[in-house]
Amino acid sequence: MVDQARPVVLLLARIAIGVIFLVHGYQKFATMGIAGTTKFFESVGIPLAGVAAPAVAVLEVAGGLALILGAALPIAGTLLALNMIGAIVFVHGANGFGAGEGGYEFVLALAAASLAIGFTGGGALSLDRVLGRRRTAESISA
Repeated sequence: MVDQARPVVLLLARIAIGVIFLVHGYQKFATMGIAGTTKFFESVGIPLAGVAAPAVAVLEVAGGLALILGAALPIAGTLLALNMIGAIVFVHGANGFGAGEGGYEFVLALAAASLAIGFTGGGALSLDRVLGRRRTAESISA
């Protein structure tokens, strides 16, 4: 039964985490705007804020879509995790662990989920699998 549920569970996890990234990236374009995001990045000391702001916005939108579709998962998972590590270093780390206090708890969970999805594969219902580009952990060890 677990094997039958695995593709659906992986799909749901990819969609949930992907939507979070997609929405946050979209907010950087539509709500805050790239100028506002750049200003915020400058205020927290992110180097090259004028380059980092649009790059992060694009990464979060494209990476979120990649997770949802199950495409290029090792690349998307790694880049999104690195993005979240940057968020911990520059924004959330000083606030401690608690998510309610602006801490890094939620951001750390997103980083871990991104890596887990990226390196365990998206399952049978992923674009990588359909296109034959991603082997699962089971097929690698067999």
